[in-house]
Amino acid sequence: MNYLKLSLAVILIGLVSNSIFGQRTLPDIDVRTLEGQNVSIKQHGENEKITFVTFWATWCVPCRRELDAIADLYPDWQEEFGMEVVAISIDDTRGMARVRPMVEQNGWDFIIYTDTNQDLKQALNFQTIPQSFLVDSKGNIVYSHSGYTPGDEYEIEEKMRELIGK
Repeated sequence: MNYLKLSLAVILIGLVSNSIFGQRTLPDIDVRTLEGQNVSIKQHGENEKITFVTFWATWCVPCRRELDAIADLYPDWQEEFGMEVVAISIDDTRGMARVRPMVEQNGWDFIIYTDTNQDLKQALNFQTIPQSFLVDSKGNIVYSHSGYTPGDEYEIEEKMRELIGK
C-alpha cells in the first residue's frame, strides 16, 4: 500500500514540476493577417527560425517606439540570425482601421497580424503591452519581456546571440 502511495506521489510531482518548469510553446490559436486570412500562430514556432513576437496597439506609445527601434535593426537581425519579427495588434474592431496605415506610414517590414478578440493574448496570459516573446528555432518560448524602454532591443539581440551560440 505504501509503495502505491509513493508511486502516485512521484508521478504527481513529475507532472507538477513539468508543468511549472517545462518549456512553453506558442499555442495553436488563429490570428488574422491584415487581409483577413486566419493563420495559426503556432506555425511560427515550427519554422525552425528564431521568432520575436510582440503585441502592440495603435494607441500604445511605448509599443510604437519599440516597433520603430526594431525596424531599424530588423534587416541586420535577419541577416545575422535568420530570424523573423511578428507584430500582433490587439486593437479592437474600431481601432483596426488605423493598423494598416500606421504600419505603412512607419515602414514596419514585419509580419503583421491582428488579435482583435485577444484570444492569443489570453492564452499567453499577460496584461500589459508591449509584451514580447522570443521563440527559439525549436518553437520554445525562451524569453519574455513586458514594457519598453530604449535599449531593450539590444537585450533581445543579446538573447538571440545566446540562442545561436555567438
